[in-house]
Amino acid sequence: MSVNSARSLGDFLRSRRSRLDPASFGFSGRRRTPGLRREEVAQRAHISPTWYTWLEQGRGGAPSSEVLERISSALMLTDTEREHLFMLGLGRPPEVRYKSVEAVNPRLQRLLDSLQTSPAIIKTATWDVVAWNRAAAVVLTDYAALPAGQRNILHFLFRNPAVRAKQHDWESVARFVVGAFRADVARAGLVSEVGALVDELSRVSPEFEALWRDNEVLGHGDAGGVKRLMHPILGSIELEYSAFSVDGRPDLGMIVYTPLDGAVAERIKLLASQG
Repeated sequence: MSVNSARSLGDFLRSRRSRLDPASFGFSGRRRTPGLRREEVAQRAHISPTWYTWLEQGRGGAPSSEVLERISSALMLTDTEREHLFMLGLGRPPEVRYKSVEAVNPRLQRLLDSLQTSPAIIKTATWDVVAWNRAAAVVLTDYAALPAGQRNILHFLFRNPAVRAKQHDWESVARFVVGAFRADVARAGLVSEVGALVDELSRVSPEFEALWRDNEVLGHGDAGGVKRLMHPILGSIELEYSAFSVDGRPDLGMIVYTPLDGAVAERIKLLASQG
């Protein structure tokens, strides 16, 4: 860790320590400065007071991720502050904290709904679709018609014949989805959490089992950026897609599909308005 980074880390720790109310944590006694004392933070973080003091003074060296996690909890940092702490201390963000989610906030849903000609979805790290717009419902899948537990992209790609029939090249799509899914769940530390889904799909789909056994890892940039579909009403269409992380929720991702043909875009808008 550079001298400047160590100094910035120390300044940040002091600023976060000074805003905490000692009485809220059961600490008493007169104080010359606001906030917790250094030894009190160290006590809450279960680390040496001397080591914590060195960190604030910019001479403690590079802390481990475990130490930063303890300090983050001790200082009651928000997710954004926790990420900043790791960037200062280790030069990288912390591991993603996965949060179970069944819906998104109204602001994010309004963003999706504003994309009237572009199908757009929000998915979790385990590829469960938790939000979508009308364009996605008419072009991709009517997610509202599916039980909440079956809105997983792998689930209906490998188990829903109608979804499979829409794919211009199902084999290529399936290979990409499995490879990207594997990368996402590993990045989020959720390999064990998706074990039941993997076992279920392996039992019912020999194709999934073979792809999973290949251990291929892919990213969204590895699929060419264009999705081709055989839509029952729109016919053969091409959609350019982009993937975005959701601000403040690294466990969520937004995918937006933009029609390459203006006439197709207008037809999607018309279909979506009829729902």
